[in-house]
Amino acid sequence: MGIRGSLKVPVVPVIALGVWSALFLVFLILAPERRGGEDEDAALAVRLMSRSIEAIRAGRTAAGVPIDPRTDLNRTGLVGVENSSITTSLGRLEAKRTAANPQFAAAIVRMLREAGVRRGDAVALSASSSFPGLIVAALCAAQAMDLRILPILSLGASNWGGNDPRWTGLETIACLNRGGVLDVPLLAASVGGEGDAGGDMTAEGRNYLKQKILKAGILLIEEKTLADDVRARMGLFERAAGGTAFKAFINVGGSWVNMGVDPEVLKLKPGFNPAARVFVPPAGRRGTIQEMAFRGIPVIHLLYVKGLAERYGLPWDPFPFPVSDPAASRDGGGAAEPLRIGGAAVYLFGVIGAAALIHRRRRSLIE
Repeated sequence: MGIRGSLKVPVVPVIALGVWSALFLVFLILAPERRGGEDEDAALAVRLMSRSIEAIRAGRTAAGVPIDPRTDLNRTGLVGVENSSITTSLGRLEAKRTAANPQFAAAIVRMLREAGVRRGDAVALSASSSFPGLIVAALCAAQAMDLRILPILSLGASNWGGNDPRWTGLETIACLNRGGVLDVPLLAASVGGEGDAGGDMTAEGRNYLKQKILKAGILLIEEKTLADDVRARMGLFERAAGGTAFKAFINVGGSWVNMGVDPEVLKLKPGFNPAARVFVPPAGRRGTIQEMAFRGIPVIHLLYVKGLAERYGLPWDPFPFPVSDPAASRDGGGAAEPLRIGGAAVYLFGVIGAAALIHRRRRSLIE
């Protein structure tokens, strides 16, 4: 048996293998990745909300506004009273307790990712005070993701929400800012309720909330029509964003100015909604939700707490709160894993094929 030519490895297959490896490296760099930092954002949001609850407990104690453990079973300080002069509508106690679960902050991180929000983006938030737990959860999610959150708050609240005149949504946010847990200056506030002017409150409650806002040095929104109220809020959001488009809108609760007056809004899914799936009525019937969707901005709709809990894998009215809830922080980023595994398999088959080709070429040189 003789040798024809050299025993050197054939050049062409080696070059092909090098090119194939380079292409696979590019694929790894560009392919979607479920980064550990994303789960860290969700975990940080939960920790921030747990710290928020601790700060609120201490703040309420210092202010002489005790927590009733018979109704606020987990002693969050995020559950109000059954009725008061600033109560606007009916609300379920179990829903308010469910919304105070810190795992909701992780779920909202997931919703924001569904909306395509990224670190540093601006996000608008408009909330009634009916669900203090969801307000705090949204603020903690935004801070964990390093977002520019632009909040406007209405102080009216349904039963068991932020409807204790001694401790409203203003006190909750001020307590968290003062304690260094969050850094969230309000853009503005309104009385809330019917007509965004407390039409369903007592006269005493309306005047009390108006004076509370003014005394706090916060811009008071007072508009006569729905269209003007929505326009005022959109203007505030745009100016605060400084010319940068906000990437999502978070609605908390069911306020008149956010929901509008068209009954189609009642069909809106709780949680993340692409703008294209939000029904947009004529301008005079639009709330802030529909105006945002009209402008192509996705909506995170934090209402119908039972539906939110079911959609995002959270327990209903838990006591005690779960230590962890992987379903809430699962963001769908894992959907990229099959792509990466498939890419690795294709690369492996390519390497095996190239090795087989090199082996055959070497054998053809030896005879």
